Amino acid sequence: MENQSDNQVNSTASGKAGWERELVEKLAFAAVTEQRRSRRWGIFFKLLMFWYLLAILAVTLYPKFKKDMGIGGKGHTAVIDLVGMIAEGQNANANSIIESLRNAVKDKNTKGIILNANSPGGSPVQSAYVYDEIKKIKKEHPNLPIHAVVSDICASGCYYIVAATDKIYASPASLVGSIGVIMDSFGFVETMNKLGVERRLITAGAHKALLDPFSPSKPEESQYMQNLINQVHQQFINAVKSGRGTRLKETPDMFSGLVWTGEESVKLGIIDAMGTQDHVAKDIIGAETLVDFTQQERLVDRIAGKLGASFGAGISNLVRGWSLR
Repeated sequence: MENQSDNQVNSTASGKAGWERELVEKLAFAAVTEQRRSRRWGIFFKLLMFWYLLAILAVTLYPKFKKDMGIGGKGHTAVIDLVGMIAEGQNANANSIIESLRNAVKDKNTKGIILNANSPGGSPVQSAYVYDEIKKIKKEHPNLPIHAVVSDICASGCYYIVAATDKIYASPASLVGSIGVIMDSFGFVETMNKLGVERRLITAGAHKALLDPFSPSKPEESQYMQNLINQVHQQFINAVKSGRGTRLKETPDMFSGLVWTGEESVKLGIIDAMGTQDHVAKDIIGAETLVDFTQQERLVDRIAGKLGASFGAGISNLVRGWSLR
């Protein structure tokens, strides 16, 4: 009996030990399985990130690759965007557009250039820089056609630029023109009087506070600024006349700042014909393959610019009382 009891105890103890061992083995196996699964997912996400970065790199380098390879040496039409507000610090600025033009000209497979114009205008100075560059390129490369294709709008400074091209094409519904100059401001004198705010302004120079919005308007200063914008307006008019030549059918309001549809612009000689990029590339230039030569601001440059602007603003706040503006 004693031996039988001992055997039962040993059997129970052995069963309990076996159960615990089995549990430990299952837990260990589960831990190993989980580690393997985590490792596989880690490898998967690393590979996914690698291919994602590789895709971004490919998209970034593809336009340059196409330019460097010359599209198989068959020849192409270079496209350069003239899109958005024309101003320094914007995508449509003189430096980037001029650099794009020069890169397109340097490419031996460039058979012609199209300016993709969709801009309400902007800085007359930036516009004049690009206008002069196009004129220079046409003089140095007379056999390289440079055309403009307008999509939605080509007004003011945008038209200033495209007036230098060989021909301008648009859609019937495009808006073109606005050959004029604007300078706007506000006057808060009456508002300050109603609020009981006193303006305290100290200047060295009789006209240093020219057109100050918080001071009463002075007729002689307003006339002076009017003369300035009249000069810029005349420069604009001369550039358009030089670029368009005898194609212009001048009317009394042609240089008044009005805009016209593409259809009406053809009748006035402001543009040459209706047409799209594909049509101009294939039927006018004779190279239907389009290659984008637009200079894109690098992300690192954009970040550096914002950091520089923030730093400059901080310094400006420190020395706000000392200004020669």
